[in-house]
Formats: sequence, structure tokens, C-alpha cells
Amino acid sequence: MWNTLHFRSQRPVEVMSNSVTPPSYDFFSQFARIVNSGQARSIIISGNVNDLFFDGQGYEPLVPFLLNKTQVGGLIQVVYELNGPVRISDGDRAKLREAWAAWKTGVDLNSLAIKDMTAESSKIDLRRREFDQYLRDAIGNATQALEFLRQLTICSRAALRENLLIFVEAADMLLPAGDGNIARMNDAQLRRVAIVTDWFSDPEFFAGKDSVCLVTESRSQIHPRVARLPQVLSVSAPSPDTATRHHFLHWHGSHSEVSSEIPIDDVEDQGEAPEPDQTQVLAEATAGLSIHALRQLLLAAAYNNKPVCRGDVVKQVEYFIQTQLGEDVVEFKKPEHSLESVIGAKRLKDFLNKYMLPRLKLPDDRALPGAAVAGPIGGGKTFIFEAVAAELDMPVLVLKSIRSQWFGQTDVIFERLKRVLTALEKVVIFVDEADTQFGGVGEGAHETERRLTGKIQGMMSDPALRGKVIWLLMTARIHLLSPDIRRPGRVGDLIIPVLDPTGEDRREFINWMLGPAGAAGEGLVDWLDEEGLPPEFSAAGFAALRSELKAIPPQSEMDLKSTIDDFIQPAIGLTRRYQTLQALVNCTRKSLLPDPQVTEEARAQWDAEIRLLEAQGIR
Repeated sequence: MWNTLHFRSQRPVEVMSNSVTPPSYDFFSQFARIVNSGQARSIIISGNVNDLFFDGQGYEPLVPFLLNKTQVGGLIQVVYELNGPVRISDGDRAKLREAWAAWKTGVDLNSLAIKDMTAESSKIDLRRREFDQYLRDAIGNATQALEFLRQLTICSRAALRENLLIFVEAADMLLPAGDGNIARMNDAQLRRVAIVTDWFSDPEFFAGKDSVCLVTESRSQIHPRVARLPQVLSVSAPSPDTATRHHFLHWHGSHSEVSSEIPIDDVEDQGEAPEPDQTQVLAEATAGLSIHALRQLLLAAAYNNKPVCRGDVVKQVEYFIQTQLGEDVVEFKKPEHSLESVIGAKRLKDFLNKYMLPRLKLPDDRALPGAAVAGPIGGGKTFIFEAVAAELDMPVLVLKSIRSQWFGQTDVIFERLKRVLTALEKVVIFVDEADTQFGGVGEGAHETERRLTGKIQGMMSDPALRGKVIWLLMTARIHLLSPDIRRPGRVGDLIIPVLDPTGEDRREFINWMLGPAGAAGEGLVDWLDEEGLPPEFSAAGFAALRSELKAIPPQSEMDLKSTIDDFIQPAIGLTRRYQTLQALVNCTRKSLLPDPQVTEEARAQWDAEIRLLEAQGIR
């Protein structure tokens, strides 16, 4: 019956002068199918649970939305949240009170004669008062409330014609995951977990007609004794897509005086084309925002008495995503430099412009999922690929750390991240020091690390995210990345080495370094290239020398040579050589190697040198 109601309420309705199809919430259809089929009687709704949802008339929080959608005959709705009352409508409360009295006294109130009713009245009144007392005691006592709700489902099976649908809000606060260790839970938490575990495991309960829905942002936030029960199923509410945001903008525009236009100079030049639907433009520009956040954006524009502009949208998207994930998890990067600013790397820049950038910009399964960038420390990997991110003209999320010291919190952060990425139209995930972010999946890895790495791997190869999410992984230790991440279909499609400059690239770096030296550096390019600087000199080394020459400009050629001669490279040569060799053996394009005609013998020599360095303790 719910599926019928669901689809009936999803008919297009007139919200302005145009008809815009209301959003269709697949998660509710899934929830209805589970309950109607009896597949499960205990369900967790997670995901975007703190947002607003359209119920056919307006936008409401999740639980009122669910109550409206499930308001059908033969069903009594019960709602409970921490420190609040057990909420039941007046008419349904009277039905439950009578059923409670009948169940506790063993008397069928509907079949009692008047004289029998009089004889049993004291017992019946006592049980009615008991029911009311339980409702009062449940306020501020979560343990009492959960036990009372469990008893109500037993009462329902014994003496109630209708079925119960119980919504438990903020279930993660009632049944917190903690560190997963029962021994470290307090008595109240321990009892609540025991009550719900017994309740959901009761064969009579899951064979009955009553259902319980736990609402939480993440299943991982609920204690595993409950969340991992096989009879508990999950339904995830996703972030709103473009169509949902488009509908909200139309609906909001018809219910307020807010202008939801983007000024025409903030929209791409349309030439002779007709003026675009401004609400559609804004809906696309606000990818990643929840309906709540979009509403805030519109209200701020109304208060300032001006239309929404592109700058407001960008700030709101960045603010919302950072508040969702935390500033210690992600930050937005706005690279200011382009590939034209990159010194040297001529062959690599040609490859990026002609092959990689066009592939990354494709919108479907023809797109690259991303790339892993390897090479020795100080080689300029981050600078070059920040320029690549700038060339893509997409939001750039820098992944800082998605691991948490708290039990289960890493899973929660990952779920939030995936929800955000799914909502964004196109995004670049930039991960520096990727080998420390993503560990292994072998026996030596911690369970949390294995689970996190496995989920990241799955997201990289998810067909639904292909062409939407681009992964750029920077690492000097490519060999420490999981082999599953390095395989084709993930960033293993393209592993790029960034090596120390040689030949013309090295001479370009030398000229750039000598820039601040002025006349003192004239005529020293050949000397620096051939003998003044070591053959393996990094981009970071050139930058350090340029900085010193800018701070203390040499007065003569002798001063300059003295400065160069005084500069000693740190004792990391063997480590950088090891990282260079790992970048070479893991490279997936011959054209990016120093010698594109590399032979198998040369590759075997690289492997032999790697083993020799490892024997010396170099990793």
C-alpha cells in the first residue's frame, strides 16, 4: 500500500508558472518495499538525514516527511528521540492505551458485557494509568523508553488490530558505537544495547507486522551489536541531485520573494542562444549543497536584497562541504598557476596537454579515473599537478586525512566524503603523500586501514563516479600504495614519473634560478650545467638557490660561484635514487620514461638496483 501512496504523491504539481517534476526519493521506495514485503522489521535510514525533503506540499525534515508518506490506514506511527517524549497522535494513543489494558489484564475489551466491564473496571483503569505512567517515565530516560517501545510491539501482536511503525531519531546517541567494546560501556548504554539486540533478534518480532526505523547519519555510529545484526537492513538517503535542487528553487520562488537568479554576466556567454533557465543554472552551480544549505543561500540573498551571484555559490559550497567533512579532513584548493608557469618538463607538459587533460575532461566512461604521480622528494610533483588541477577548472578538494583515532569514525568520514562526491557534478580529489593516506590490505595492516583502503579502491573504480571524480595521488613512495590502487581501472591507468630535470629542461631551470642574479649570472649556464651543480639536482634545489640569490643578490660572478660552492645537498641521495627507481618501474607509459625505447634488460637493472638499495636498508 505504501508503494501506491508513494507513486501517487510523486505526480508533477504546478509550483510556478511552469510545471516542474517533484523529486522522486528512491530511498523511500526501497524503505517501503522492505517493510511491505516483510523482508526486515528493523531498518536503519542513514545518509543525508539532516536535510529537507518534499512531501507533496512542502519541504520538511526527514522524520515529518516519513510520517506524512506513511500515514495510511491500519498503521499507528510512533516517534521517539533522546530526552523527548514518545510521540503518538491522540487517537492512536487511545487505541494503544486500550490495547495495553487488554493485553495486561487478559481481557478482550470489545467482547465485555456492561456488567463484566464494571467488574473488571478497576483492573482495566490500573493498566490504563500504567500506560500513561510509562509514557511520562520515558521522557528523559532513554533506557525506559526503548524498553517501553519493545513492550508496545509485544502488546501490538497480542491485542492490537493495527500495526506499529516506530521511528527512533538520533539512534547513534541512544546506541553509540563507542569503541565497540562492551566492557567499556556504562550500565545504561549496556542495557539499551541489550534491549534492542533482544528486541530485533526476537523471532516473533521479525515474523510480525510491526517495524522499527532507526535514523542516524551513519550505520557505523550505531553500536555494532545492533548494526551488524543480519536482520537489520540499511537504506541510505543521498544528497540532493540537480533535479531536486531545481525543484526546490522553483518551489521556494513560489513561496517567497527571494530572487534565485544568477546575474547574466556570471553565466557563460550564450551568444545567439536563448537565455538559459536561471534556476537550472543555479541548480547546477550549487552541486554539493544540501537543500538546507541552498535555502540558507537564498535567505541571505533575500536579506541583502540582491540576486544570488557565482561568488556566493562558491563560498557556500566550500563552507558546507568543509563543515560536513571537517577542516582537518579536506580543504578547497584554488591553484593560481597554470602549466605555463611550470619550468622544464617539456615532454611531460606536452603529454598533459595533448592526452591527459582531454581525457580527464570527458564526462563518461571514456574519462580517466585519475593518475598516480611518483618521483623523488623535491621533484616538483605537487606544483606541476596543482597546475593540472587549475587547467581543469573544477572544484579541487585536497584530502588531508580521513582516518580518525575514534572507533568507527573513519567509516563515518568516508561515508560523508562519498555522499559529497556523489553530489558534486565534477571534482578533483588531490591527495599529497598518498602512501600515508591509504595503507595496505594485507595481513599486516590494521582492520580500519584495510577497510578504508578497500572502500577508496571501490570508489576509484565505481562506474557511477567515472567522469565525475578525478583522483590525483602524489607520492614519493609509489611502491607503498596498495597494488589494488595501482591496477588498471583505478589510478593505475596512468602512473606518471616526475624526475629530476636533465638536458634542456635542466638548462631552463638553471636560467630560471639565475634570474635574480642579474649580470653576475651571465655566461654561467654552461658551467653550472656541466660542473657547478651535481647531475642529480632537484627542482626543490633550484628553487632553494633562486630564493637565496633573491635574498642576497651576488655582486659578481665570483660571489655567485661562492654561493653555489657553499651549497651542499642533504644526505638523502640514496633515498631519492630509490624513489626514482620505483617511479621508473611503476610508470605505465614508455613515452614518459627518460628513454622511451627502454629495454627489458634496462628494467631488470632497475629492479636489481632496487634490491641492492633495500639490502642496505633504504626504503
